[in-house]
Amino acid sequence: MAASEEVKVPRIKLGSQGLEVSAQGLGCMGMSEAYGPPKPEPDMIKLIHHAICRGITHLDTADMYGPHTNEILIGKALKEGIRAKVELATKFAISFQDGKFDVRGDPAYVRACCEASLKRLDVDCIDLYYQHRIDTSVPIEVTYGIADFAQGILKSENNENVLY
Repeated sequence: MAASEEVKVPRIKLGSQGLEVSAQGLGCMGMSEAYGPPKPEPDMIKLIHHAICRGITHLDTADMYGPHTNEILIGKALKEGIRAKVELATKFAISFQDGKFDVRGDPAYVRACCEASLKRLDVDCIDLYYQHRIDTSVPIEVTYGIADFAQGILKSENNENVLY
């Protein structure tokens, strides 16, 4: 198969907001941590490009992977028009400070995480932004009460701004 030949992977609706993604996604955590040492960046960028070329366009990352280095890697892979070919998902809620993990869902933290993810990914918009773990000390309605902030940077496929 020629490198430029694209393969059709079935697409599915994700949730009720209209976002459509490839039925198979690419979870990117292992590129930066978890399954041994981080993998060579050029190899991981090639792997991401290969997956996209094969029709796997749903990329999943999180701010805690690395921490932060996975989002930077994904941002590098999405340069030169590639961003327009994917559905980009990232997550928030797990912070790492003073040598321990903590789960947070307070709106100020969510907003700061979203802004930081946008910078690390070097994108204007995140297609699917969701909570990695539930902060039981913050009502979910409060965590997701940041919709006014989210307008314009989180969107569905039909370009309506939504918060998932």
